[in-house]
Amino acid sequence: MRMNILVTGGAGFIGSHLCDYLISKGEYVSVIDDLSTGFFENIVHLQDNSRFQYINDTILNKDRMNSLVQQCDAIVHLAAAVGVKYVVENPLASIETNICGTEIVLNLANKHKKKILIASTSEVYGKHMHAPLKEDDNLIYGPPTTMRWSYAASKLIDEFTALAYHRTKKLKVAVFRCFNTIGPRQTGIYGMVVPRFIQQALRDEPISVFGDGQQTRTFTYVGDVVESICRLMECEKAIGEVINIGGTEEISISELAKRIKSLVGSNSEIIYIPYEQVYGKNFEDMMRRVPSSEKLNHLIDFVPQTPFDTILEKTAEYFRSII
Repeated sequence: MRMNILVTGGAGFIGSHLCDYLISKGEYVSVIDDLSTGFFENIVHLQDNSRFQYINDTILNKDRMNSLVQQCDAIVHLAAAVGVKYVVENPLASIETNICGTEIVLNLANKHKKKILIASTSEVYGKHMHAPLKEDDNLIYGPPTTMRWSYAASKLIDEFTALAYHRTKKLKVAVFRCFNTIGPRQTGIYGMVVPRFIQQALRDEPISVFGDGQQTRTFTYVGDVVESICRLMECEKAIGEVINIGGTEEISISELAKRIKSLVGSNSEIIYIPYEQVYGKNFEDMMRRVPSSEKLNHLIDFVPQTPFDTILEKTAEYFRSII
């Protein structure tokens, strides 16, 4: 039986790939996106598909959301403020979208008894230095004067709210925390490091590393993230749980710049720019972020596994086609 899946933020990077995947499986897909950080170009190829509809509106529009939730079978809630740069520059809008928007979606999912998956982020772990990060780890944040933590805190409120709906209303909800998802269609304008590095390298512009480059991350291919989301949607044991979705190969940002420069055969110089020059005063970065995939693997017998070099090659190929 075909399902009608509502994807909030479906014109975004992950959302558009999720739409492609669901359509390829024969599902019906409805997208609501106000294009504040998404792009219509990401879904334009789906416009003539009879199993796809796009609504240009905000999730803060309760009447529109009520109609969409009522008509769907399940929801994947991806609509949110994205990217360090965007959050630092738009703190109030980020908090409003993340907290008020998610409350609207959860309230309507509960009203119409629809299963819902809520997207969260590895940012909620805060300033941990140990690895791997497990879903039940304590969380460590900085002061409220540092706007970056407003994003982590707002997404954590989303998690608390989702779990509260499950515990008090028996809503079928699961939360997934994404760790640095990358691939084709991702933009660098909101602070995402890999597309920014690749575009700079392809243009032989200086590759700009923020800070000293010793901060480390793992990166996950968007196709693996989308498959994980869809498997979690079908997994009853995921209900009421918080689950990491992330890669395992840890790399410093400095080494990332070098690897991308080599991959594309660039003549770019690698330069280091102080955080304050980029984000202003009172900025803090997370020095390490490596997920545990044990819970994900236990629930759906799958973990992101696309090799990091393959991810970089696919992403570089995409940007070569549009530059």
